[in-house]
Amino acid sequence: MRKYSTAMAAAMVAALAVTAPASANEGRVEVRGGPIFVADETEATVGVAAGYDFDLGSTLFAGAEVSADKVLIEGADIYVGFSGRFGAHVGERGKLFAAGGYTVGGGEDVWHLGAGYEHRVTDAIYVKGEYRHYFSDLDNADADAIVVGVGYKF
Repeated sequence: MRKYSTAMAAAMVAALAVTAPASANEGRVEVRGGPIFVADETEATVGVAAGYDFDLGSTLFAGAEVSADKVLIEGADIYVGFSGRFGAHVGERGKLFAAGGYTVGGGEDVWHLGAGYEHRVTDAIYVKGEYRHYFSDLDNADADAIVVGVGYKF
């Protein structure tokens, strides 16, 4: 399963990179990090993501994202997420969005939901904050992550 997920993630990132320059909408890549809370424990997490947003008129947008995140403890796996997001443009430089999808890795595949805000600092650079809740379907506790990131739009 892990090999299949990694291959799918790589194919999605490659497709986004190839199609982005030909479109009037925007692709993006980012690095991010923050705390993840599971039961009574808090750990640090870091990750990367790539996505593409399509404008739905002048105020709304929808997009897709693939991500890879790692909890910074020994033996933790890399978790690969496949997400969709929907939101609204806020002012000239902001985007407020809801996101949801599926995360695979670590022996448990889980659904996730969240929300966030990203703000362009320049025409190409943005900063972002996002909350994500992971729904465990085994005996494990649900998890919550709060990440901040910096990214590049193309």
